[in-house]
Amino acid sequence: MSPPTPTVPHFDAEITNHPALSYELFPPRNAQANEALWRTIRELEGTAPDYVSVTYGAGGSNQGTALELLERLQNETRLRPLAHLTCVGSSGPELARTIEAILGRGVRGILALRGDAPAGSSGRPSGELRYAQQLVELIRRIERRRTAHLAAGKVAIGVAAYSSRHPESPSFEHDVEVLLAKQSSGADFAITQIFFDANDYSSLLRRAQQAGVRIPIIPGIMPLTSVRRLDRLAQLAGIDVDLAVRDRLASAGDDSTRQRIGIQATVDLANAALDAGAPGLHLYTFNEHVSALQLLEKLQLPRPTAPVRHKVLARA
Repeated sequence: MSPPTPTVPHFDAEITNHPALSYELFPPRNAQANEALWRTIRELEGTAPDYVSVTYGAGGSNQGTALELLERLQNETRLRPLAHLTCVGSSGPELARTIEAILGRGVRGILALRGDAPAGSSGRPSGELRYAQQLVELIRRIERRRTAHLAAGKVAIGVAAYSSRHPESPSFEHDVEVLLAKQSSGADFAITQIFFDANDYSSLLRRAQQAGVRIPIIPGIMPLTSVRRLDRLAQLAGIDVDLAVRDRLASAGDDSTRQRIGIQATVDLANAALDAGAPGLHLYTFNEHVSALQLLEKLQLPRPTAPVRHKVLARA
């Protein structure tokens, strides 16, 4: 007589049916900026984002401060941090030590970027990694060595994508091939640089899918509330600013009107990206929470209840 079949308990799996939500932060430059940043962090924490990314300056400037911020986010908040990591200007051993430092702080997500060399730098370090694809491969090698430390877990690796042609790229098709190569090297998802036309994002999705890219491509959205910031970032990214939005912002009679116009333009852009098939939104906050919260209020994205992952300390 065969033994009775054990009863398997049934669990109703919670289905994630809301768009992903994430924010970009950068480390503070002084005590006053630190206080403002932590006010923003506490406000954004209440929106239950899926993760927050932490960037730093070109060539690794203020990277130490970024590591400190990552550690505090990991230990003192409910937020899941994603560490930016650039490879230009750094040797393989240097990057390996930084990756070990990131993982040693409990962070399990890295945004692997080529980055820009600091102004005035000359020459290349011995063994320098020149492309994000090489950085992705390095992270995966370290991940395999640390399997026991990670409890056989996996590091989530993000990479950059471009809705418009990269300023140094010969063609948009080349950008898609680079993205495909980063996927083949082990990237899990991509976040786009800023864009002002949702058609550029939908075109990227279509061309990437046709080329065989299967990882999620998350649109990076910047609140369109500052003429100065629009002009500066459009120049840095090598793309044309939306002149209609810029003109409306520039002609606004006061800050309140300018903010209202900018938020509505950003809502329209974000909704168009979601309608095109975006799996979520990554908001470039510039360490400010007001525009991000206003944007979310108007978008009315469904959000889960924020889980309690850590004991939140009082220090700010």
